[in-house]
Formats: sequence, C-alpha cells, structure tokens
Amino acid sequence: MSGGDLYAPQSGDDGYRVESYDLTLDYRVRTNRLEGSATIRATAAADLSAIVLDLVGLRATRARVDGAPARFSASAGKLRVVPPRPIAAGDPFAVEVVYAGAPAPRRSRWGAVGWEELTDGALVAGQPTGAPTWFPCNDRPDDRARMTMRITVDDGYTVAATGVPAATTRRGGRATTVFTSDVPTATYLAAVHVGRYRTRPLARSGVGVVPAVTVTAPPALFAAADRAFAAVPEMLRAFDGLFGPYPQEACALVVTADELEIPLEAQGLAVFGMNHLVPAAQRLIAHELAHQWFGNSVGIARWSDIWLNEGFACYAEWLWSEASGGRSADDCARSHFARLSAKPQDLLLVDPGPDDMFDDRVYKRGALALHALRGSIGDGAFFDLVRRWTREHRHGLVTTDDFRAAVLSAGGPDAAEMLSRWIDRVELPPLP
Repeated sequence: MSGGDLYAPQSGDDGYRVESYDLTLDYRVRTNRLEGSATIRATAAADLSAIVLDLVGLRATRARVDGAPARFSASAGKLRVVPPRPIAAGDPFAVEVVYAGAPAPRRSRWGAVGWEELTDGALVAGQPTGAPTWFPCNDRPDDRARMTMRITVDDGYTVAATGVPAATTRRGGRATTVFTSDVPTATYLAAVHVGRYRTRPLARSGVGVVPAVTVTAPPALFAAADRAFAAVPEMLRAFDGLFGPYPQEACALVVTADELEIPLEAQGLAVFGMNHLVPAAQRLIAHELAHQWFGNSVGIARWSDIWLNEGFACYAEWLWSEASGGRSADDCARSHFARLSAKPQDLLLVDPGPDDMFDDRVYKRGALALHALRGSIGDGAFFDLVRRWTREHRHGLVTTDDFRAAVLSAGGPDAAEMLSRWIDRVELPPLP
C-alpha cells in the first residue's frame, strides 16, 4: 500500500488505521540524543504482509508485532516491519519499535521540518511531514489517533508536550513527565518542547467558559509573557462565543528562549519565540489559538483543503481585532483585499498545489471568502454556521465539499455560488 495524499505522496500508508501511539522518549539535550520506543495499535484496512511506518533520520534496533519478534528494514524514510504471519483486513494488531539517534529536521519542499535543536533545548515543528523525525508513525493528516508520551530529560529541564500532563517524577538526576491525549490527534499536531523552563498557570484564566491556560517559559521571560498573553482569557471567551466551546483538553502556551521565525501550534498547545512577546504579535496569538478549533479539532482529510485551517485562523485575527476595540473585521478585510489584488491571480484556493499550500494568499483569500460569506448571509446565519461546523465536526475530518454543503444549507444556492467564486476560480472576485 502507499500514501494517499497527493501533496505528500512520500508520507503515510493507507493499508491500516492507527488507534493509538504509546511513546517512551529519553532525550539528552547536551548530546541531542533521543532513545525511544513506540507501540502503535492499529487495524488493518487491507491484507498486510508488511507494516510500513514513516521514520526519518533515526535507526530502529528492534521490532515486534503482537509481542513476537519481527524482521524489519529501513530505506528512504520508511521502516518496513514484517510480521511473523500476514495480517488480514479488519484485524487489529500492535507493532512495537525501539529506536535511537540524533533527531534533526528533514528537508522538504516546505523547508526544514520536524525535531529542531534550540540553543539549550529542542522543539518540534511537525507540519506537514515532520513527525517521523522523532517517532515512527503513519504520517497522514487523515489518520488521527490517541497519544500517550512518557518523556524523560535531564533534571533542570522542563517538557511541554501534546496532551494533559501528570505529575513529574525525578530519579537519578532525570525527570519524567507523562502526557496523555484522549482526543484523536494527527501526527503533525503532536509536539514536544524541551528547555530550561518552568510551567505556571496564566493569571485570570480558567474563569467561566475559559479553560485553564498554562505558560511554560524561561523564568526570566515570565513578566514579558504575562504582558503578552494578558488578553488570552478574553480572547478565548470571545472565540467561545463566536466558534463554540473550546474543544481541546489543554491550553498550553510555550515561550522559547530563542527567537522563532513564526509561532507554531499543536494539539492543545502553541509555541512562541521570545521575539513574539510584543504587542504586534497579538494577531499571531489569536491565529494560533483559533487553530484549536480549525485544524486541530475540525481537521482536514487532505492537504489540498488547507484553506479551511488557515482561512478560519486568519479570519479569527480580524475578528479579535474587532472584538478587542481595534480595526473592524471589515476594515481588515478591505485592507488585505487591496494587497491581494496587487499579487498574481494564479492560485486556486480549493487546490493551491503543494508548493503554494502555505502561501500567504491561501490564508488571506480564505479569510476574505469567509468575510464575503458573512456579508452575504448576515452575522446571525454566519456565526450559526460556524458554531454548527465546529460542533458537528468536533475532532473529525472535513473536506471543502463538506463546507460547501454547510454553506448551501445555511444560505442557499446564492451563498454557495458566492463561495465558489472565491475558492474555485483564480481571479479575485469583488469584495461585497
């Protein structure tokens, strides 16, 4: 079998569906040494003579299938595990892989992605194909699974990762924290961040509809982080009203001691560089938090539909500007429409192509399509549509055609036709 996504055909295998990942990771910052074991529980979607996993830059040393030793081989970012006997379609199985190495980003058409060393720590930038740089997996956006991670680092370092953390235990100069995520998580949305951090609750969070928010940061940056994230509780309250209840088990904000080019979001978590602790970064905070609804809960089944993630997250920036007393969403839309009009009109939003899937035009045109839809059907119908979208597809997978159907139901044929003008044609339509 092979991967099913045309944008990343080298990733994933459609011969099975993963139910859970159980990872045990031991990481030493000073030497950038990762030792891990992964138990992957899955169900065969077809008859399998081998289980093919994605694993990049790390070396497997042992494999078992359903507790029995299994032969394995590695080539071109793939780990091929041969079970003692073939697995029939529909049968569950468990494959265990022990592996180690010096994790590093992988080269891709989107730049370097995956596990990345920092000055004194590490982070994961998994989107879209970086997950195999730190654990063996079925690296497909449509194969979501529960996750448990037991992460051990040297005492003095703190870990923030996808999932709800348990108490940290210490032994022999080492600290271990277990993170559990019971919501289905795409491999690219699993993350680990390690540094000389401390974790504490964000002031004024966890009141009313707002989830408890934690901040993991170097102690010297706590004051700056408190100022930068002061609006997060109100931001979450605003999004709760606009989008529906916060859909994740955790809301963790991480600040690195390094500067980062862009913030990164993962399931229930977002990481910012120290350079993002400035007033101008408020829109980036809104963007990453909005992904907890759009992308991390309501997920895409294929990368060609990336506008559903980024268009909503970008529009959330404009909605927060309006809700917080800044420029109105309409003013933001008209400003970005003018800028977009000056750029090449050669991008098809519904299928931008792998090279352009993270082009800023995907983000802004997606947001403009939503703003035009809002203007077409009115605020009440639009936000009813959005809340129904997040409720009906909570922790599920969607396509653009699913959104077309939702728009048709909410606004009728005229609204569906208006949406089509924005997403199915390369020329930029007029903004109502």
